[in-house]
Amino acid sequence: MFKIGDFSKLSKISIRMLRHYDEIGLLTPTHINKVNGYRYYSANQLSTTNRIHALKDMGFSLSSIKEILTEYNDRESLIRYLNIHYSQVREHLEDTQKKLLKIETTMERIGRTDIMKNYDVTIKDFAPKYMMTLRKTIPTYQDEGMLWHQLFSETKGHNVQVDVPNYSKAVFYDVGYKENYVDVEIQLAVSGNYKDTENVKFRTVPSVTAATAIVKGNFNQLTDACEAIGNWISDNNYDVDGPMFNIYHIGPGQDSNSDNWVTEVCFPVRKK
Repeated sequence: MFKIGDFSKLSKISIRMLRHYDEIGLLTPTHINKVNGYRYYSANQLSTTNRIHALKDMGFSLSSIKEILTEYNDRESLIRYLNIHYSQVREHLEDTQKKLLKIETTMERIGRTDIMKNYDVTIKDFAPKYMMTLRKTIPTYQDEGMLWHQLFSETKGHNVQVDVPNYSKAVFYDVGYKENYVDVEIQLAVSGNYKDTENVKFRTVPSVTAATAIVKGNFNQLTDACEAIGNWISDNNYDVDGPMFNIYHIGPGQDSNSDNWVTEVCFPVRKK
Protein backbone atom coordinates (compact mmCIF):
# COMPACT_ATOMS: atom_id res chain seq x y z
CA MET A 1 0.00 0.00 0.00
CA PHE A 2 1.02 3.61 -0.50
CA LYS A 3 0.95 6.57 1.85
CA ILE A 4 -1.23 9.41 0.64
CA GLY A 5 1.79 11.48 -0.47
CA ASP A 6 3.22 8.70 -2.60
CA PHE A 7 -0.19 7.83 -4.02
CA SER A 8 -0.69 11.50 -4.83
CA LYS A 9 2.46 11.47 -6.97
CA LEU A 10 1.52 8.21 -8.69
CA SER A 11 -2.07 9.26 -9.40
CA LYS A 12 -1.30 12.89 -10.30
CA ILE A 13 -4.00 14.00 -7.84
CA SER A 14 -3.13 16.48 -5.08
CA ILE A 15 -3.34 15.42 -1.44
CA ARG A 16 -6.03 18.04 -0.90
CA MET A 17 -8.16 16.58 -3.70
CA LEU A 18 -7.63 13.00 -2.49
CA ARG A 19 -8.99 14.06 0.89
CA HIS A 20 -11.91 15.77 -0.84
CA TYR A 21 -12.60 12.63 -2.90
CA ASP A 22 -12.68 10.67 0.33
CA GLU A 23 -15.14 13.14 1.90
CA ILE A 24 -17.60 12.87 -1.01
CA GLY A 25 -17.21 9.09 -1.33
CA LEU A 26 -15.61 9.18 -4.77
CA LEU A 27 -12.31 7.52 -3.80
CA THR A 28 -11.82 6.22 -0.27
CA PRO A 29 -8.49 4.96 1.12
CA THR A 30 -8.00 1.21 1.34
CA HIS A 31 -6.90 1.61 4.95
CA ILE A 32 -6.84 4.37 7.57
CA ASN A 33 -4.53 3.97 10.56
CA LYS A 34 -6.77 4.37 13.61
CA VAL A 35 -3.89 5.60 15.75
CA ASN A 36 -2.45 8.40 13.59
CA GLY A 37 -5.16 8.79 10.92
CA TYR A 38 -2.76 8.16 8.04
CA ARG A 39 -4.46 7.20 4.79
CA TYR A 40 -3.18 4.34 2.65
CA TYR A 41 -4.11 3.49 -0.93
CA SER A 42 -3.57 0.33 -2.96
CA ALA A 43 -2.01 -0.01 -6.41
CA ASN A 44 -5.24 -1.28 -7.96
CA GLN A 45 -6.86 2.08 -7.12
CA LEU A 46 -4.65 3.74 -9.73
CA SER A 47 -6.92 2.38 -12.46
CA THR A 48 -9.79 4.20 -10.73
CA THR A 49 -7.85 7.47 -10.60
CA ASN A 50 -7.08 7.13 -14.31
CA ARG A 51 -10.80 6.78 -15.01
CA ILE A 52 -11.49 9.82 -12.85
CA HIS A 53 -8.95 11.85 -14.87
CA ALA A 54 -10.47 10.70 -18.16
CA LEU A 55 -14.04 11.46 -17.08
CA LYS A 56 -13.05 14.91 -15.79
CA ASP A 57 -11.42 15.65 -19.14
CA MET A 58 -14.75 14.72 -20.80
CA GLY A 59 -16.46 17.41 -18.74
CA PHE A 60 -18.20 15.27 -16.13
CA SER A 61 -18.76 16.72 -12.65
CA LEU A 62 -17.46 14.86 -9.60
CA SER A 63 -20.99 13.82 -8.64
CA SER A 64 -21.51 12.40 -12.15
CA ILE A 65 -18.15 10.60 -12.00
CA LYS A 66 -19.15 9.03 -8.69
CA GLU A 67 -22.42 7.87 -10.24
CA ILE A 68 -20.62 6.45 -13.29
CA LEU A 69 -18.07 4.54 -11.21
CA THR A 70 -20.81 3.17 -8.97
CA GLU A 71 -23.70 2.50 -11.35
CA TYR A 72 -22.05 2.03 -14.76
CA ASN A 73 -19.18 -0.30 -14.00
CA ASP A 74 -19.87 -2.71 -16.88
CA ARG A 75 -18.85 -1.99 -20.46
CA GLU A 76 -22.30 -1.90 -22.09
CA SER A 77 -23.96 0.43 -19.60
CA LEU A 78 -20.94 2.76 -19.62
CA ILE A 79 -21.04 3.02 -23.43
CA ARG A 80 -24.76 3.88 -23.29
CA TYR A 81 -24.09 6.58 -20.71
CA LEU A 82 -21.20 8.03 -22.70
CA ASN A 83 -23.31 8.07 -25.87
CA ILE A 84 -25.88 10.23 -24.08
CA HIS A 85 -23.15 12.57 -22.84
CA TYR A 86 -21.62 12.71 -26.32
CA SER A 87 -24.94 13.84 -27.80
CA GLN A 88 -25.32 16.51 -25.11
CA VAL A 89 -21.79 17.85 -25.65
CA ARG A 90 -22.27 17.86 -29.43
CA GLU A 91 -25.53 19.80 -29.07
CA HIS A 92 -23.82 22.29 -26.75
CA LEU A 93 -20.97 22.67 -29.26
CA GLU A 94 -23.41 23.38 -32.10
CA ASP A 95 -25.19 25.98 -29.95
CA THR A 96 -21.84 27.57 -29.11
CA GLN A 97 -20.85 27.69 -32.78
CA LYS A 98 -24.15 29.40 -33.62
CA LYS A 99 -23.52 31.97 -30.88
CA LEU A 100 -20.00 32.61 -32.17
CA LEU A 101 -21.37 33.17 -35.67
CA LYS A 102 -23.92 35.65 -34.30
CA ILE A 103 -21.17 37.49 -32.41
CA GLU A 104 -19.05 37.69 -35.59
CA THR A 105 -22.04 38.93 -37.59
CA THR A 106 -22.86 41.54 -34.94
CA MET A 107 -19.28 42.81 -34.94
CA GLU A 108 -19.46 43.13 -38.72
CA ARG A 109 -22.68 45.12 -38.44
CA ILE A 110 -21.24 47.42 -35.79
CA GLY A 111 -18.42 48.20 -38.22
CA ARG A 112 -20.91 49.54 -40.74
CA THR A 113 -21.84 53.17 -40.30
CA ASP A 114 -25.32 53.25 -41.79
CA ILE A 115 -27.44 50.32 -42.96
CA MET A 116 -29.61 52.48 -45.19
CA LYS A 117 -26.52 53.80 -47.00
CA ASN A 118 -25.33 50.25 -47.69
CA TYR A 119 -28.52 49.16 -49.42
CA ASP A 120 -30.32 51.02 -52.20
CA VAL A 121 -33.97 50.01 -51.84
CA THR A 122 -36.00 50.29 -55.04
CA ILE A 123 -39.47 49.38 -56.29
CA LYS A 124 -39.55 46.81 -59.09
CA ASP A 125 -42.31 45.28 -61.18
CA PHE A 126 -41.58 41.61 -61.87
CA ALA A 127 -43.28 40.20 -64.97
CA PRO A 128 -44.95 36.76 -65.01
CA LYS A 129 -42.49 33.90 -65.54
CA TYR A 130 -42.88 30.24 -66.44
CA MET A 131 -41.01 28.32 -63.75
CA MET A 132 -40.47 24.88 -62.35
CA THR A 133 -41.25 24.94 -58.64
CA LEU A 134 -40.91 22.77 -55.56
CA ARG A 135 -42.59 23.65 -52.27
CA LYS A 136 -41.94 21.80 -49.02
CA THR A 137 -41.49 22.26 -45.30
CA ILE A 138 -37.80 21.95 -44.43
CA PRO A 139 -36.10 21.74 -41.01
CA THR A 140 -34.48 25.21 -41.11
CA TYR A 141 -33.71 27.99 -43.59
CA GLN A 142 -30.17 26.62 -43.84
CA ASP A 143 -31.56 23.40 -45.34
CA GLU A 144 -32.80 25.07 -48.53
CA GLY A 145 -30.14 23.18 -50.47
CA MET A 146 -32.17 20.00 -49.92
CA LEU A 147 -34.92 21.44 -52.11
CA TRP A 148 -32.57 22.37 -54.94
CA HIS A 149 -31.03 18.90 -54.86
CA GLN A 150 -34.48 17.30 -55.06
CA LEU A 151 -35.60 19.68 -57.82
CA PHE A 152 -32.72 18.75 -60.11
CA SER A 153 -32.78 15.05 -59.19
CA GLU A 154 -36.50 14.73 -59.93
CA THR A 155 -36.28 16.50 -63.31
CA LYS A 156 -33.00 14.95 -64.42
CA GLY A 157 -34.51 12.99 -67.31
CA HIS A 158 -36.91 15.69 -68.52
CA ASN A 159 -34.40 17.71 -70.59
CA VAL A 160 -35.59 20.92 -68.97
CA GLN A 161 -34.24 24.07 -70.66
CA VAL A 162 -33.22 26.52 -67.94
CA ASP A 163 -33.41 30.21 -68.86
CA VAL A 164 -30.18 32.12 -69.45
CA PRO A 165 -29.28 34.15 -67.51
CA ASN A 166 -30.28 32.01 -64.57
CA TYR A 167 -33.34 33.24 -62.69
CA SER A 168 -33.88 31.33 -59.44
CA LYS A 169 -35.95 32.24 -56.40
CA ALA A 170 -36.92 31.05 -52.95
CA VAL A 171 -40.30 32.13 -51.57
CA PHE A 172 -40.93 32.01 -47.81
CA TYR A 173 -44.60 31.43 -47.06
CA ASP A 174 -44.72 31.40 -43.26
CA VAL A 175 -46.69 34.29 -41.77
CA GLY A 176 -43.85 35.11 -39.37
CA TYR A 177 -40.23 34.13 -38.86
CA LYS A 178 -39.74 30.55 -37.67
CA GLU A 179 -36.69 28.79 -36.31
CA ASN A 180 -37.78 25.34 -37.51
CA TYR A 181 -40.05 23.63 -40.04
CA VAL A 182 -40.21 26.47 -42.53
CA ASP A 183 -42.50 26.54 -45.57
CA VAL A 184 -40.32 27.30 -48.60
CA GLU A 185 -40.87 27.13 -52.34
CA ILE A 186 -37.98 27.29 -54.78
CA GLN A 187 -38.57 28.46 -58.35
CA LEU A 188 -36.40 28.30 -61.46
CA ALA A 189 -37.29 30.00 -64.75
CA VAL A 190 -37.43 27.58 -67.71
CA SER A 191 -38.33 27.65 -71.41
CA GLY A 192 -40.80 25.22 -72.98
CA ASN A 193 -43.63 23.14 -71.55
CA TYR A 194 -43.20 20.19 -69.26
CA LYS A 195 -45.27 17.70 -67.31
CA ASP A 196 -45.33 17.89 -63.54
CA THR A 197 -43.45 15.25 -61.58
CA GLU A 198 -44.48 13.91 -58.19
CA ASN A 199 -43.23 17.01 -56.37
CA VAL A 200 -42.04 19.45 -59.04
CA LYS A 201 -44.75 21.63 -60.59
CA PHE A 202 -44.41 23.71 -63.76
CA ARG A 203 -46.48 26.89 -63.73
CA THR A 204 -46.53 30.57 -64.58
CA VAL A 205 -45.70 32.65 -61.53
CA PRO A 206 -47.80 35.85 -61.63
CA SER A 207 -46.40 39.37 -61.76
CA VAL A 208 -45.59 41.15 -58.52
CA THR A 209 -44.46 44.59 -57.37
CA ALA A 210 -41.78 44.47 -54.68
CA ALA A 211 -39.39 46.60 -52.68
CA THR A 212 -35.95 45.12 -53.25
CA ALA A 213 -32.34 45.44 -52.14
CA ILE A 214 -29.23 43.82 -53.58
CA VAL A 215 -26.88 41.98 -51.22
CA LYS A 216 -23.36 41.18 -52.40
CA GLY A 217 -21.61 38.49 -50.39
CA ASN A 218 -22.69 35.81 -47.95
CA PHE A 219 -26.17 35.33 -46.55
CA ASN A 220 -25.25 36.78 -43.13
CA GLN A 221 -26.09 40.21 -44.57
CA LEU A 222 -29.70 39.38 -45.44
CA THR A 223 -30.95 40.52 -42.03
CA ASP A 224 -29.50 44.00 -42.63
CA ALA A 225 -31.11 44.15 -46.06
CA CYS A 226 -34.49 43.21 -44.54
CA GLU A 227 -34.06 46.01 -41.99
CA ALA A 228 -33.28 48.52 -44.74
CA ILE A 229 -36.32 47.41 -46.75
CA GLY A 230 -38.53 47.56 -43.65
CA ASN A 231 -37.45 51.13 -42.95
CA TRP A 232 -38.03 52.08 -46.59
CA ILE A 233 -41.54 50.55 -46.61
CA SER A 234 -42.44 52.47 -43.46
CA ASP A 235 -40.95 55.76 -44.67
CA ASN A 236 -42.63 55.60 -48.09
CA ASN A 237 -46.16 54.72 -46.98
CA TYR A 238 -46.31 51.13 -48.29
CA ASP A 239 -47.65 47.87 -46.84
CA VAL A 240 -46.19 44.39 -47.25
CA ASP A 241 -48.41 42.50 -49.69
CA GLY A 242 -47.39 38.85 -49.80
CA PRO A 243 -44.58 36.46 -48.86
CA MET A 244 -41.05 37.73 -49.21
CA PHE A 245 -38.66 36.04 -51.62
CA ASN A 246 -35.00 36.00 -52.55
CA ILE A 247 -33.71 36.04 -56.12
CA TYR A 248 -30.33 34.32 -56.42
CA HIS A 249 -28.57 36.11 -59.28
CA ILE A 250 -25.33 34.39 -58.28
CA GLY A 251 -25.63 31.73 -55.59
CA PRO A 252 -23.96 28.57 -54.27
CA GLY A 253 -25.03 26.69 -57.39
CA GLN A 254 -23.00 29.01 -59.63
CA ASP A 255 -20.06 29.96 -57.40
CA SER A 256 -18.72 28.27 -54.27
CA ASN A 257 -17.07 31.51 -53.09
CA SER A 258 -19.67 33.29 -50.93
CA ASP A 259 -17.93 36.63 -51.51
CA ASN A 260 -19.21 36.52 -55.10
CA TRP A 261 -22.85 35.77 -54.32
CA VAL A 262 -25.48 38.30 -55.40
CA THR A 263 -28.90 38.02 -53.76
CA GLU A 264 -31.89 40.28 -54.31
CA VAL A 265 -34.09 40.45 -51.22
CA CYS A 266 -37.71 41.21 -52.20
CA PHE A 267 -40.84 42.13 -50.25
CA PRO A 268 -44.08 42.43 -52.26
CA VAL A 269 -45.71 45.79 -51.48
CA ARG A 270 -48.74 47.94 -52.21
CA LYS A 271 -49.44 51.59 -51.52
CA LYS A 272 -51.49 52.31 -48.44
